[in-house]
Amino acid sequence: MQTLAYGSWPSPIDAELAATHDGAPGFVGFVGAETWWTAPRPTEAGRRALVRRLPDGEERTVLPAPWNVRSRVVEYGGRPWAGAECPEGPLVVFVDFADQRLYAYEPDTPGAEPRPLTPVSGIGGGLRWVDPVLRLDRGEVWCVLEEFTGEAPTDVRRVIAAVPLDGTAAEDRNAVRELSDGRHRFVTGPRLSPDGAHAAWIGWDHPRMPWDGTELTLAEVRDDGTFGAARTVAGGPEESVAQVEWAHDGRLLFSSDRTGWWNLYRVDPRRDTTGAEPLCPRQEEFAGPLWQVGWNWFAPLESGLIAVVHGKGATALGILDPETGEVVDAAGPWTEWASTVAAHGSRVTGVAASPRSAYEVVELDTCTGRARVVGAAHDDPVDPAYYPEPHIRTFYGPAGREIHAHVYPPHHPGHIAPDDELPPYVVWAHGGPTGRAPLVLDLAIAYFTSRGIGVAEVNYSGSTGYGRAYRNRLREQWGIADVDDCAAVALALADEGTADRARLAVRGGSAGGWTTAASLTCTDVYACGTISYPVLDLAAFASGETHDLESQYLESLVGPLDTEPGRYAERSPARHAELITAPFLLLQGLDDVICPPAQSERFLARMEGRGVPHAYIAFEGEGHGFRRADTMVRALEAELSLYAQVFRIDLAGRVPTLELTK
Repeated sequence: MQTLAYGSWPSPIDAELAATHDGAPGFVGFVGAETWWTAPRPTEAGRRALVRRLPDGEERTVLPAPWNVRSRVVEYGGRPWAGAECPEGPLVVFVDFADQRLYAYEPDTPGAEPRPLTPVSGIGGGLRWVDPVLRLDRGEVWCVLEEFTGEAPTDVRRVIAAVPLDGTAAEDRNAVRELSDGRHRFVTGPRLSPDGAHAAWIGWDHPRMPWDGTELTLAEVRDDGTFGAARTVAGGPEESVAQVEWAHDGRLLFSSDRTGWWNLYRVDPRRDTTGAEPLCPRQEEFAGPLWQVGWNWFAPLESGLIAVVHGKGATALGILDPETGEVVDAAGPWTEWASTVAAHGSRVTGVAASPRSAYEVVELDTCTGRARVVGAAHDDPVDPAYYPEPHIRTFYGPAGREIHAHVYPPHHPGHIAPDDELPPYVVWAHGGPTGRAPLVLDLAIAYFTSRGIGVAEVNYSGSTGYGRAYRNRLREQWGIADVDDCAAVALALADEGTADRARLAVRGGSAGGWTTAASLTCTDVYACGTISYPVLDLAAFASGETHDLESQYLESLVGPLDTEPGRYAERSPARHAELITAPFLLLQGLDDVICPPAQSERFLARMEGRGVPHAYIAFEGEGHGFRRADTMVRALEAELSLYAQVFRIDLAGRVPTLELTK
C-alpha cells in the first residue's frame, strides 16, 4: 500500500476506458427464435447498432455504420425496430436516426439493402416513427406516427398508423393509413389481441406526463383493418397506466399505479371491463416512468405465466403466476433489470447489471430456472479490484423525510490516503427529474473513486422506484426539494466524518444539471459543480424553449406559469447568476433541442465579468446527453481537472488542465 492524497491516486480507469464502455443494450426482442437488441457504439459517432445472436452463439451486427437504429419521437425516442421470421429468412423494420424514415431489410437475402417505407417531410421536424408492430397478414407495419405540422416544436400531432411493407408509401404520405382518432396528444404503439379483433394502446395529454395520468384505450379492429370506436378501460388524470399487453388467452394485462404503486391488473374485454383484477398487489413497482415509447416491464408467456421486472429501489426479474400471485425471481448476480423484457416460448430475455458488472443481455429458461448471459457479455476491462464498493444508504432531510442514496467511497487496491485527511465527494443528481440512479457498475463513477474522490448518487424527492407518494414530493417543489435532499446527503456525509466538508461538489445532466445549477445558486454547500445540458431558465423553458413532450412539464414541477410567475423567476439560476460564487464547468451539446444552448449562453452572459472561475465547453454533433466517445473523454477529463484545481489535488499532468475564466 502506498499513501497518497485523496484524488491523486493513479488509476488504470482513464476517461477513454470509461467512454468506450458507456451505454447499455436496449429494446430486446425475438425474431423467430433469435434474440435481437440495440447496442451503443460510442466509438462509431455514438450510433445505436442492431445486433442479433445467431443459433451458434455468434453476435452479429445487422447494419453497418453509419446506420443508426434510433427514433426521435418525442425527442427521447423509443422502440425503433420490430422483426419477424419469414420463409425467406428474417425481416426487420427499423427507424434510422438520420432521416427518421422507416426501413425494411432482409439481412439474410444476398445483395439486399435497407429499403425505405416512409416519405420525408420538409415541415418542421418532419415525419417520425416509433414502437412498430409487424402485421404480415396485412402486409403492413403498425406504429406511432409523429407528424410536424409547422416549424414550432409544439406544431405536432401523433396517431397510430399503418405503413405498407411494399414501399408504396416511401414517396407518398397519402399511402400511410391512420388508425387512431387523434383524441390524445401522445400515444404508444398498438398491442393486438391474439385473435386480431382488438387493439389496445395508451394515451395522455398536456399538461400531464405519462407518470401523472394516462388512459388505457381499447378499440375493435374491423375486417378492413380500421379501428372502431375507442373506449377507455383504465387510467385517468391521477392514474398512470405504463404498459399494456395481451395474455395468450385473450385477456388484457396492464400496469397501473392506482394504489400508489405500479402493480399488474387483468381484465377480459370480451366480458366486463369495469372491474380489473389485481394480480400481485404489493408495495413495490412492476413498471416505471414511460420516458421512451415502447419501454416495457412485463411480458406474457404462452404458459399463462408473466415475466415481470419488479422491485422497490432495485429491480429483479421474476416469473409471476397470475392465478396465485406468487413471484419467483431469477437466480444470478444481477441486481438491476432495465425496462425491456421479451418472451418466446419458455424463454425470457432482458437486460441486467450489478455493481460488479455492466448491463448485459440475459436469458432465463423458465422450464429449468437457469439464467445465462447471451449477449453483450460483461468483460472486465481492468482488474475488478479497482471497482467501487457501493453502500445503499437512507438519509433524512427536511421534516425527517427519507432520502435514498448510493454512496461510493474512494477505493483503490494499492493506495490509501493519510490518516488525517478526509476525501472529497461529488454528489450526483440524476436526470428526469422523474427517474432514478440504478445501482450498477458505471466506469464514470469508478473513474473518480479509483482516484480517491467519493461519489454519492442521490435518489431525491421525485425519483421513481419508491411509489407515487415519493414521486409526488417534487410536485411544485422542483428547485427546492431536490436541492434540499442533495444538500442533506452531502452535509450528512461531512457531519459523520465520511467526506471533507470543504471539498464537496455537485454534478448532473439535464434535470440533474438544473439541480446542480440551483444548488450552486441557493446553497453554500458545494465548493464547485459540473452542469451538463441543463434547464436554467424556467420561464423560457415553459414558453416554447423546449420540445413538445416536456413543454408543460413545469405545470406539475413548479406550478402554472400564469398564476405562479414569481416561482419561475425566483428559482431560475439564469435569473440569479449573481448568487453563484463557486467555480463551475458547463457542458452543452449544440444540437440539443430539449435543453437548447441558448439557455447556457444567456446564463454565461450573466456570469461575465463577475470574477467566478468557470469554463464552458460546447460539443458539435451532440444533442441531449453525450453519445460520442471523444465527447465523453473530454467531458470527464475537464470535470476531473475542475475538481483538482478547486480541491488542490496534484494530478501530475495526467489530464489536460481545464482553463477557467472569470
